[in-house]
Amino acid sequence: MKAMIFAAGEGTRLKPLTNNTPKALIKVNGVPMLELVIKNLINIGVNEIIINVHYLANQVIDFLKSKNNFGIRIEISDETDELLDTGGGLKKASWFFNDNKPFILHNVDIISNIDLTEMLKFHNNNNALATLAVRKRTSSRYLMFNNKQVLCGWENKKNSIKIISRSSKVFSFLAFSGIHIINPEVLNNINENGRFSIISTYFALSRSNLILAYQHNKDYWFDIGSPKKLDIAEKYISSL
Repeated sequence: MKAMIFAAGEGTRLKPLTNNTPKALIKVNGVPMLELVIKNLINIGVNEIIINVHYLANQVIDFLKSKNNFGIRIEISDETDELLDTGGGLKKASWFFNDNKPFILHNVDIISNIDLTEMLKFHNNNNALATLAVRKRTSSRYLMFNNKQVLCGWENKKNSIKIISRSSKVFSFLAFSGIHIINPEVLNNINENGRFSIISTYFALSRSNLILAYQHNKDYWFDIGSPKKLDIAEKYISSL
């Protein structure tokens, strides 16, 4: 199985930790986030991964070489000239996904014990075009789903912007967890260029395709977006 790890972010919210270290190599209880995500993916059967890089890219590349790519095939998608966000990054790396099978997208700064095997089963059993890991948590931005867990829209609470792609009498507002499973057909429907979020592609596709929510409210989940959040994650995981 194949996967992509989004590791190109500059990690500005993690400063000063990222002044001389790429976000992907910031350690959680002594282990770089990138290593944690790679090993988690390997544990569920992923044996081919592409990783996008931008800020201090050579450090990430050297780290992977020092680990002998963890014994699997790992490719690099170089974004040192231009940071492309998730949509642009996936489009640039689309050549890698040539086996016509579903694959995983995973943000490097997400640390969770979500059962990816169960998520993959859910995705396949429901014939979804894309499955998004979501949970009930406080956020400034929410994905909106109907009672069948089908993506219907998006809302930004900060600026009161709401986008509706499917009508529904009742919406569930759930926060995205930075982990998704998608079918390769999505790649043929990416019409934007340059830097853009894959979420905008999902909204366009959700009008006539099945984009589903996979709720994992009982799992632990951390977005390592700041030194404070890193400290909270380390203390929690150490207590397990």
